[in-house]
Parts: sequence; structure tokens; C-alpha cells
Amino acid sequence: METLLEELQRYKNFDELANDVLDLAKAILPEQLFYLSVFSDTQQFILRLSNERKNIHITEGMIIDLNQSVCKRVNFEKNQPLIYEDVNKNCSIDEVKMLLNGANIQSYLGLPISLTNGEKFGTLCAVNDEASLLDKKSIDLLQRIVKLFSYYLDLERFAWKDMLTELYNRRYLTQYFEDPQHQNGALFFLDLDGFKKVNDVYGHDTGDVVLQEVASKLQLIVDEQKDAFAVRLGGDEFVLHFSQTNSQQEWDKIANQVVNALSTWDTPYKVSTSIGIVTYEEDNDVSLTNLLQHADKALYHAKASGKNTFSFF
Repeated sequence: METLLEELQRYKNFDELANDVLDLAKAILPEQLFYLSVFSDTQQFILRLSNERKNIHITEGMIIDLNQSVCKRVNFEKNQPLIYEDVNKNCSIDEVKMLLNGANIQSYLGLPISLTNGEKFGTLCAVNDEASLLDKKSIDLLQRIVKLFSYYLDLERFAWKDMLTELYNRRYLTQYFEDPQHQNGALFFLDLDGFKKVNDVYGHDTGDVVLQEVASKLQLIVDEQKDAFAVRLGGDEFVLHFSQTNSQQEWDKIANQVVNALSTWDTPYKVSTSIGIVTYEEDNDVSLTNLLQHADKALYHAKASGKNTFSFF
């Protein structure tokens, strides 16, 4: 969730557009309290509220267990809203009724927000502490606003993501290090061993599949770590970034996990990885250019040591 929120903060004019979406929604149904939310696999985060309403128990920045969220029940597959004009009269699901009553919500409209690839983003919701008439024309207009918002999200994602692997790209990594507020961390610079042979023997289509499989394996690894993300720099070069403090033994454990994951293949083609690792502290002047130069030197040492291994700067 934190990485996704960091990504949103780097979207150009995201705050302004989010506020515009809520203002437009409010103009359509002025009596409602609107909020924008974003989903992770397990949580819902309330990004923005159109206004505060003390008698409705929803606040900006609230984190909700997705299993305890009414918004989870919105039909993303068919892109259909979830509508309760009067919760006590229209809602036949006791659990949903209990959740809404617990927040003092008597009318609810939840609109799904998805990316064009089908990935769930979150919801735009309208709630009230009284029963409300939610007419079809208003709902249709709100759905158009949501569609425009999803187009914006796609454009921003294309700017920050690598198209082939869907990992972050160099632009995202560069922007991340332009933020002066950095704590301790580490950068793993990866280069694939044997990738050129895959392209030469099996063709570039197979090479693309390899890069996608590598990306999937790396994403699984960073998902296990707090405040971590994966980047494809270009070609067969990748970066893993970790915002945490670890002992040498703990960094060794993560590096071995990466090496093992990328050297295990149930395919005719085989690749592995060599890794150059550089750590940094918040008190130091953290420069991405310097970190990549140091990591590249460590990577060269790993390659010279026989590949399929890692080395620290």
C-alpha cells in the first residue's frame, strides 16, 4: 500500500485532479459526502473526502481491512455500481447493513475505478446519513467522471511503468531519489547472466517472456519486504530498492533469495543473475548517480567472480 501511495504522489497534478473529481461529483449530487479510495490486496485506503461530516464515520487517510469494506462488494468485473438508496430497506445482506450502520451511513453508492488492463484501483463513493434518491442520470454522469479519471491513471502509469514487465521504470527511480527525505536503504543492481544467448538461440519473443518472468519473480520478492520496489532500467538490467536498515546477514539472505529465484527455471533456456549491492544511510548525501556507479562496480566484481552471485560495494 505504501509503495502505491508513493507512486500516486509522483503522478503529475494528482492532488488537483482528485479534488476536481470530488468537486464535479459534488455538483451532481450535492447532498452526498463523496470519497475516493484505493485498494491494495488486503486494505482500502481513503484518499480524499469532498468534505468532512462528523456524523459519518469516514475520515481522510483511514485504512480499512478489505474484508470489512463494503466497497469490496462493488462489481468490478461488470463495471457496475453498488447502490443502496435506503440501507435498512434495500440491503438484504446483514453484514453489509451492519458495516454501513456502524459508519452511520443510510445511503451508499459505490462506483468501481479500474485501469484499462482490468486491474482494480479503488472506488468513488457517495454516502449520506439519510436515505437518498440516486437517479440513473446522476449515476451515469458519475460513471463518466470515473472513466475519465481512469484514463488519467493509465496515462500516469504508462509514464512511470515499464511497458513490457510492468515494473517501475528509470524515470520513477530517478524521481524517487529527487525527494530529499531518505532514510537508510539499499540498492541491488541486477544484470542477467546468459540472456544474450536466449535471444540468439530462441529469439526475442522468448527473450521478452524471460524478462516478464524475471519481473514476476522480483515483484514477489519485494512484496515480502517493507517499503521495497523493483525497477527495470532497460534491457536485462534491473534494480531492487529497499528502504530499511538490515544487518550484513540480512542483506545476504535477501541477495541469496534473489540469486536462487532467478537461477531456477523449468524451461529449456537458463539464465541467472549477478548483483551489485550498495547500501546508504540517511545522514549521507544520497545521489542516485553515485549509488548506481558504486553498484555497477560491485556488479562487475560479481561477474568477475563467476556470475550467479552478488557482491557489495
